[in-house]
Amino acid sequence: MEETQVLLTQAQAGDREAREALIEKNLGLVHHIVKRFAGRGYETEDLFQIGSIGLMKAIDKFDLSYDVKFSTYAVPMIAGEIKRFLRDDGMVKVSRSLKENGFKIRQAMERIEKEMGHEASMREISEMTGISAEDIVLAMEANVEVESIYKSVYQSDGNEIFMVDRLPSGKDENENVLNHMLLEHLLSQLTQEEKELIGLRYFQDKTQMEVARVLGISQVQVSRLEKRILLRMRGLAK
Repeated sequence: MEETQVLLTQAQAGDREAREALIEKNLGLVHHIVKRFAGRGYETEDLFQIGSIGLMKAIDKFDLSYDVKFSTYAVPMIAGEIKRFLRDDGMVKVSRSLKENGFKIRQAMERIEKEMGHEASMREISEMTGISAEDIVLAMEANVEVESIYKSVYQSDGNEIFMVDRLPSGKDENENVLNHMLLEHLLSQLTQEEKELIGLRYFQDKTQMEVARVLGISQVQVSRLEKRILLRMRGLAK
């Protein structure tokens, strides 16, 4: 198991030394994000302390089953904590560099979807723009890409299911964006038949018997396929 995952497991189990080691290991990430919020009338040290709180929250909330690096998850948590602090005084503004990155990311996503016929993965966006995964998440979060949660994640027979329909209300927007990315990644790894079965079961809420009629197979086969697909998705998420 990767060192960071070991430390996260220990920290979430109450190991203070592991928690401190994780904080120390990721302080550079906090410094990196703090630079993006410079020039707002606050001392860098103050913003660093606020960002560190976001880092600690990320350590506590990170789900080890996520198919993303911890640093990628921590970026919006740290940035969000600083933005909430600044927003209290009405001073938060999206920097020019974040706006530029957001524009590049949107262009890359549109180009990949048009040229390759599928929704862009974070790796593809990073390769095309030269922007790191962490900065992609930061730019998306900073630019408040509301339309991202209205993208279709499943479509069949003229019926579209949008991500916003599948997200529980009240969840932090940063977490929603990451969940969207994870869901897109997992679905992209399935065959067309597997996507259709999962779509019918979990996006259209059909029973196994109803799915069996649509796919022209038995309910027993649907049950076996569903179990196999879910096990595969869990394996991909680790």
